[in-house]
Amino acid sequence: MVQYYKLEDFRAHIWIAHQRYPTKGRVWHPGGAHPFVGLNEALVHNGDFANYRSVAEYLRQRNIYPLFLTDTEVAALLFDLYSRTYGYPLEYVIEALAPTMERDFDQLPLEKQKIYRAIQATHIHGSPDGPWFFIIARNETENKRLQLIGITDTSMLRPQVFALHDGEVQVGLVCSEKQAIDAALKSLAEEDPRVGTVADRYWNARGGSYTDGGAFVFNLEESDGNYLERRLTCVDKFGREITVPSNQDAYITDRGYSLMDKELETGAELSVFFHKKQSDLLYEYLKDRIKDSGYEEFFDCLMEVKTWALRGEGCFETALDALTRLIDRHYPTYDKKRRSILQMTDRTLEGIFRGFPSLEASDGSRKGEGNRVSCRLIDCKSRNLLRGPVEGEDVLIIDGSLFPPEGEDCDSRLLADAYCMGWRRFIVFGLKGQRFHGCGLGPGSDGVRIDIYGSSGDYLGSGIDGLSIHVHGNAQDQVGQIMKSGKMVIYGDTGQTFMYGAKGGEVYVMGNAAGRPLINAVGRPRVVINGTCLDYLAESFMAGDPHNGGGFVVLNGMEFNSDGTVIPQSVPYPGSNLFSLASGGAIYVRDPHSTVDDQRLNGGEIVPLEGRDWELILPYLQENERLFGISIEDDLLKVGGERRDPLEVYRKVQPKRGETIAEDGLEEWDG
Repeated sequence: MVQYYKLEDFRAHIWIAHQRYPTKGRVWHPGGAHPFVGLNEALVHNGDFANYRSVAEYLRQRNIYPLFLTDTEVAALLFDLYSRTYGYPLEYVIEALAPTMERDFDQLPLEKQKIYRAIQATHIHGSPDGPWFFIIARNETENKRLQLIGITDTSMLRPQVFALHDGEVQVGLVCSEKQAIDAALKSLAEEDPRVGTVADRYWNARGGSYTDGGAFVFNLEESDGNYLERRLTCVDKFGREITVPSNQDAYITDRGYSLMDKELETGAELSVFFHKKQSDLLYEYLKDRIKDSGYEEFFDCLMEVKTWALRGEGCFETALDALTRLIDRHYPTYDKKRRSILQMTDRTLEGIFRGFPSLEASDGSRKGEGNRVSCRLIDCKSRNLLRGPVEGEDVLIIDGSLFPPEGEDCDSRLLADAYCMGWRRFIVFGLKGQRFHGCGLGPGSDGVRIDIYGSSGDYLGSGIDGLSIHVHGNAQDQVGQIMKSGKMVIYGDTGQTFMYGAKGGEVYVMGNAAGRPLINAVGRPRVVINGTCLDYLAESFMAGDPHNGGGFVVLNGMEFNSDGTVIPQSVPYPGSNLFSLASGGAIYVRDPHSTVDDQRLNGGEIVPLEGRDWELILPYLQENERLFGISIEDDLLKVGGERRDPLEVYRKVQPKRGETIAEDGLEEWDG
């Protein structure tokens, strides 16, 4: 398609794409394909409208007639109507498309409420009824400004991710899923080394929210009137700017950072860590090198770690643990960009993984070494060589870079086959959004561990029963669905409908969860989310009595600042719906200032924490501290710099007691 339309010859500052056929309207006709174009904008869309005919009628009343019977077309027509014909500022265009509702509306300033109420009254019949997510490329000619806009609907039933890459080359990205962002950055980095393979910042939007409006805009404007020099900025719906740490230099891959022709002093220092297998001290040493050296020295230090990692089994485990912590943990990076440290560490790990012999190699063979190794490597080209482990082989390393995203030939299917042949520990790296990792292993998979590196895809860990999965980075959508038992650790954020319908398991999330985590969960799932989630946490939760084997969620509402320090978020839970229609389980919220109120509950109640509640969640917070370095005493129980009693810091949300619904539909008292 790219070659057919000669897109290689096009030059532009803003690009949008849609990678599948439309699902409504005249899908067979080229005119029904995305993007749909107005006079000054082009729009692509994920989702569908329940009220297409209502919107089409609204447009016909204004003498605008859709042609292709698809909801994406009317979305583009609406945007053009509001922005060009009516001349609304972008904030009001977004409000007309995705109105602010319920509690979020009440949190707005009174003057803004007055304006928004008028917009809603005028345009509510033309407002698309979700789920949907729009990405819009726009040429705002009157202001000599180019824009890339992402708008999330108020129901938040479609995934969306935003990212900002700053430096010598600025890049703003809006996609349905994070793996698309990572793939775009990797492609750009191959053409221009000034572009990193990791963004400085990733985030999600909460549709119709009073905090950010559920929409973000990347503006590309001329610098001092110079058409050839443009500056990229990002703002939310209300015009508040999104920034990344300044005064930090990025790692540029083609600038010759290696000093390997010189005698390295680090070699002797590193040897101590490997001889004594002190991965924790090696991690601390590497962190210190970030502060005390330039990229050149840090690069060579990583190369020395790689050399040691390939010398033997114990050395590999030491290097793997230290480098993985460098990816997983948060810490100050001083004059260096965090994304550059992650990029260099990822590259080092991939070099180590690819340094191991394949399954076809004879026992004891290794590239450049004669020592026995416990790891074997397999990739897409060698997938037909899959066999069970022989004596001394413990770890199967899967290079997922060239595998298809799903289907019989995908790497997750290969992993399931390898499990049936006897492999029990897996390392999967080089991922570009491949799906279903950990799925298909069946019941009773205790003792299996899977470590995921790279940009993993949807449905990871869905339906698992016993195994352990560690995701070294952000997870995507539908993670842990119908999970029965086992353990999952996510060293980042997770996407939409996390643990939908889960029946059990122990899960730890370092960052945030997007919309609708743990809805319809039953049994005994026990989850710690250190960040927050957008909305609809534990809707229809049916997890029994937490003190009698049931499930619960601990929501800490914390985040890391640019120096790696753990700090509270502005509010632990920003959503309007919490624990709605739940009949069992509980949510323990770190909420020392009592910001969570009864208005967000539908069938739930907030009660004081009891001593037995703290005893219940304490072991999970202790494991959380071990995994992520988030201290109970120094981070979670400190409020305003002072250590507080846990019963004053955490609050409990549980199903409302005392009221039941009789079979004839009448309320009765069971007390």
